[in-house]
Amino acid sequence: LLALSVPAVAVDLLVLGVRSSGGVSALLPGIFLTCGILYALLLASAVSEKCIRVPAIVNAIAVDSANARARQHLADYITTSAAGFYVFDTRLTTSMVVKFTYVWCIVVAGGLSRFASSEI
Repeated sequence: LLALSVPAVAVDLLVLGVRSSGGVSALLPGIFLTCGILYALLLASAVSEKCIRVPAIVNAIAVDSANARARQHLADYITTSAAGFYVFDTRLTTSMVVKFTYVWCIVVAGGLSRFASSEI
């Protein structure tokens, strides 16, 4: 969804123009939508990052030696289940969201600079 909302804001910018009356206020809904989607992606990636740490927590539980093998099987099951949020069969991690955001910021900054230089 973020990949669709950023170009929508860019199209609004090109069609309405920043210098026209009400141009910036017309962009605000798209900007809020983009920020909301980015925030939701960051929350989902934080859950995926926490799921990665669960097997270590299970292994750290202090139980008697009779249950140690069952605890190890549980930790292995959690590891192989690969819990977390997935987007198109790819686990969503915080580093992926940050890289995606970085690339889109570069694209938008390049588009804005090109648009601003063509208006002058």
